Amino acid sequence: MSAHCMLTGAQPGFGNRISHSHRRTSRRFDPNIQTKRYWLASESRHVRLRLSTKGIRTVDSIGVEAAVARIRARGVRI
Repeated sequence: MSAHCMLTGAQPGFGNRISHSHRRTSRRFDPNIQTKRYWLASESRHVRLRLSTKGIRTVDSIGVEAAVARIRARGVRI
């Protein structure tokens, strides 16, 4: 699960690459996944999260504690 966001659940989409002659071959649309380190004050430690850029903006708006709670509610171990 390399191209997978821990918070939003964003994962690759699939489609076709279409050439000039209109031949179709498979392609993959990967989300923009970044590894980001946050300070988790309640546990006095850093956590490293693999988030999409939309996930990073979500963490900025709701806070790290709430984001980690959502991630753990989805069953992901941090």
